[in-house]
Amino acid sequence: MPGIAGLISRQAPDTCRRFVNQMLASMQHEKFYASGSCWAPELGVFAGWVALEDSFSRRQPLVSEHRDVTLLFSGECFADPDTLMTLKRRGYEFEGDESGWLLALYDAKGVHFFEDLNGLFSGLLIDRRQRKAFLFNDRYGMERVYYYEGRDTFFFASEAKALLSILPELRAFDEDGLAQFLHYGCTLDGKTLFRSVRLLPGASRWSFAGGTCEKRRYFVPATWESQPPLTASAFQDEFQNIFTRILPRYFQSDSDIGISLTAGLDTRMIMTCRPETAHRVVSYTFAGREEDTLDARLAAQVASTLRIPHHVLRVGDEFFADFAALSDRTVYVTDGCFGICGAHEIYLNKLARDLAPIRITGNYGSEVLRGHTTFKPLNLSTDLFDRQLRRRLSAEPFSATEAGLSRLSLAAFREIPGHLFGVCRAAQSQVTMRTPYLDNDLVALTFRAPEELRQSPAPALQLIRRDHRGLDRIPTDQGLVPASTMSSFVRSLWYRATFKLDYRFNDGMPHWLSFFDSNLLNSRLSRFGCRRWLRGSHRFLHYRRWLRTDLAGYVRDRLTDPRTSQSPLWNRTFLERLAKDHTSGRKNYVREINAVLTLEAIERLLLRQDSAMGTW
Repeated sequence: MPGIAGLISRQAPDTCRRFVNQMLASMQHEKFYASGSCWAPELGVFAGWVALEDSFSRRQPLVSEHRDVTLLFSGECFADPDTLMTLKRRGYEFEGDESGWLLALYDAKGVHFFEDLNGLFSGLLIDRRQRKAFLFNDRYGMERVYYYEGRDTFFFASEAKALLSILPELRAFDEDGLAQFLHYGCTLDGKTLFRSVRLLPGASRWSFAGGTCEKRRYFVPATWESQPPLTASAFQDEFQNIFTRILPRYFQSDSDIGISLTAGLDTRMIMTCRPETAHRVVSYTFAGREEDTLDARLAAQVASTLRIPHHVLRVGDEFFADFAALSDRTVYVTDGCFGICGAHEIYLNKLARDLAPIRITGNYGSEVLRGHTTFKPLNLSTDLFDRQLRRRLSAEPFSATEAGLSRLSLAAFREIPGHLFGVCRAAQSQVTMRTPYLDNDLVALTFRAPEELRQSPAPALQLIRRDHRGLDRIPTDQGLVPASTMSSFVRSLWYRATFKLDYRFNDGMPHWLSFFDSNLLNSRLSRFGCRRWLRGSHRFLHYRRWLRTDLAGYVRDRLTDPRTSQSPLWNRTFLERLAKDHTSGRKNYVREINAVLTLEAIERLLLRQDSAMGTW
């Protein structure tokens, strides 16, 4: 996986180098990864990097002209044109939008350099002049850095497995992290699933010098929270100005660019404001084996209107044939942040990489711009857990909120980098992911939205209406037609109803309806031609059905494996019924199956390390 890894230590240099090489080896998941290492033994700093061969971070390490500053960088950072112009006027030389400008900016601004970084990134900066090293990351903590503080060594890595590979004492579940994972599907408050392994907070600027670590942050959410609100008209004008100004950053590349196109507002805005200078652009939409979802049909209309090539990338038969390996790889690559019901993400993004190595997506737009959230308790059956774990979960005062943070701050700094991290991490193993909806300038503006626009699609609709090529007449997946208020009202009623039915017919089906689904609904709905309205009209992922049919053998084999059934986490009696009840169609246990088999894979691949994943 693209990232950095290293340690700051007083141990013997040969030992430290061996550790770094071992950590990097655990992060080499694909043949198209590049990697390398660098050392500053006089400062006790030993580190390395892994990157996609055609990414922003492919040229590593960055070294200053006098070779006294070295930078390891993971992710991407987008330069403001005014900043680049200022640096050039001051005599700094670097190549256009390449990463070389980062060292020039550090030379010009010192430690304030971190405040000007815009993107999703992490890095290690070694300043031999000051005899210091800085470990840092983006404001949201999306580019994760896992760390462990030993007695005489500080270990860090973009992947937890890199730490586990060299420190056997960490190969156990963290009790708090495990409880959070089973409650929300993710860990919170800097905790991880692994004992004594923590996460670097967002906007960290930790400095190391003389055997000490100074832990500081270069940004806090209160900075954006304290901004005065704008009026509705002023906000909408400023929103359009900023969105059209920042979007060209995300289309800068010498490589082909793929736009992950859906029927939603967020990718529609991207297509509306796509810079005319953008070239070598292709679009695609993920879909199921045969049926075309609403996303695929409407995305094709958008692409056709703009005369951009469009592809439908499908979950094919080989996905089901290789599901056991794909699910293991997903859990391994994401350090358990994405479970077996996320196995499609690596599979589909590998297909996307064949079209373009860069993927522009509308991810996080609905959370940042309209306050949507999927951050809710999993509500797993309490019968699933062993008695001791059940008491632990019932006694834990879980909370998805944090005192003093607004709903927007919770989305930007908690839900997105925590709950939604896994899907991003899986995709990043194959492509360079870009989203304008976590751009610092745009997110800062959203904190100034007046109350009446904080959950409204109005700013997005107004921006799309500016398009004169017909995009405003194509409905969205919510039935909104930017060019017509009346049409939006009528369509949205129908689309929302079918969306809810689609969800209920798929993973959200209650137990009592499962029996009718497997015994009555299939034939009756097909007879009346209504089945497409309920299944496949909005969603292309049908894990509840897949785990009952195509993947039933996988479910039975894994749940009846002695190491799974004998795990101290689970109620064995309930576990014996789990596979039978779900595969027979009597109950819907897709969430429980995902939790059990994801933790089984974590224990097998990351804690016991029974087998090496190698490259795909």
